[in-house]
Amino acid sequence: MIRILLADDEPLAVQRIAGLLRQFEDIEIVGTADGGEAALEQARRLDPDAILLDIEMPIVDGFDVAERIAHGEMPKPFIIFVTAFPNFAAPAFDTGAIDFLTKPVRLSRLETAIARLREAIVGRSARERLRELSAQLDGFRQQRDGRQDGDHLWVHGRGEAVRIDLDRLEWVAAEGEYVRLHIGGASYLHREALTNLMERLDPERFIRIHRSHAVDRSRVVSVRRRATGSYQLQTDAGRTLPVGRSYRAAVREMMRSRSPR
Repeated sequence: MIRILLADDEPLAVQRIAGLLRQFEDIEIVGTADGGEAALEQARRLDPDAILLDIEMPIVDGFDVAERIAHGEMPKPFIIFVTAFPNFAAPAFDTGAIDFLTKPVRLSRLETAIARLREAIVGRSARERLRELSAQLDGFRQQRDGRQDGDHLWVHGRGEAVRIDLDRLEWVAAEGEYVRLHIGGASYLHREALTNLMERLDPERFIRIHRSHAVDRSRVVSVRRRATGSYQLQTDAGRTLPVGRSYRAAVREMMRSRSPR
């Protein structure tokens, strides 16, 4: 069963979507919340697989809920946003949501969203198994090669291993279960999730600016707000990188402080 939490401050909207969800044999509605704070409390307590989350809620809106879930010490359910305003679609997907439903929700459109949710749940399980296997293999390689983690890592590929000095690393891009490491004009594909790599990078130097990007703070030369409301930053090498909505506060904090050299 897929355990779903419904969060919407409109009781009629909750009743309607609950009625639609009851037509799915593998869906269980584990709880409802009438606001953002309640949704966070229920998510911590119930640990649902997903939240169908209204965006326009007072005080703590759906975007705030998604951001606090992403950066908090709590379970990480999948998010499907629900709103009456289609113009929220772009920023909604920028948070990492797997789908976006427009009110009034139609059954056929909900079926598509639930199908995506099923795929995401299966994919997460597969990724977790691969991540565990990858970590084990990396440990075996290090034991075999007599190499220790520190200020460098070894990238394996095409019959060779290349040493990457983390002090020279400029920015990183996630590519599925891999990360692409950028140094000067060269890039190297390394099998490791970006979240895992961030744990070994110096937090005083590197900042996560997007679910798929991290950059050396000292390489950032400008931050620009686009007409759409999204943010971009530019590095000293002329590279333009997107800033995810959930990471804007960290970027603003970076601009208020001095970047290390």
